Amino acid sequence: MNPSSTIAIIPARGGSKGLPGKNLRVLAGLPLIAHSIRFAQMCPEIGRCIVSTDSDEIARAARDAKGDVPFLRPAELAQDSTPMLPVLQDAVGKVESMEGKRYESVVLLQPTSPFRLPEDVSRALEIIGQDRQAAGVVAVSIPSFNPKVVCVEEKNGYLEWAFGTRLYTRRQEAPPVYRINGVLYVWRRDYLMRCSADQLYAAPHRLLTIPEERALDIDSLHDFQVCEALVQAGMLKLPWSEEAHAVLEN
Repeated sequence: MNPSSTIAIIPARGGSKGLPGKNLRVLAGLPLIAHSIRFAQMCPEIGRCIVSTDSDEIARAARDAKGDVPFLRPAELAQDSTPMLPVLQDAVGKVESMEGKRYESVVLLQPTSPFRLPEDVSRALEIIGQDRQAAGVVAVSIPSFNPKVVCVEEKNGYLEWAFGTRLYTRRQEAPPVYRINGVLYVWRRDYLMRCSADQLYAAPHRLLTIPEERALDIDSLHDFQVCEALVQAGMLKLPWSEEAHAVLEN
């Protein structure tokens, strides 16, 4: 795929409630926002990457990390209840208007999922490039438990199986169930721009399976501390971290 046809969007709202200031929290020597910026710079398939933020502070941190912040996101697209889709549509539309061109693919890089690798982007773009029916590719992973085996609900004070009956009694018998982990999304530009939030997954999407140990999303202090401990123990790698740290010092 032609790199100039792919744009990546890093959304970084300033008003996080679960973990205030999470996009600026320092992990392995860099703010979270910088990890996604430096990651995108390691992906040859990404022709342009921009940060969409409503925060002057996040914009400064992104620019310090050599990120591209061509405009600030309007306040109405930075609310707790704002879906991701209109944020992406706003960013793509503004960049295309500024450049006078149209992209073919849109990559979503959420700063709170820093453990993606460049080969994940390569695989995702290869998958969508080989399947013309697919509107997008979504990163998934296999959780440590299978809901078809162990998930229950409480009804009138008593345990009931979440699917109406116990579908499988042995974990080994159950087909795998995947969870959308937020690490990476890729969409065809034309589909994304004409879609509505409630119809985003109406068209066929392909799966990009990544290891569950890399499928970490930082939404609380506990999440952040777990990620920090795993990085310090050498169990998770951030291959751009040393390079990015050197860039920020210069």
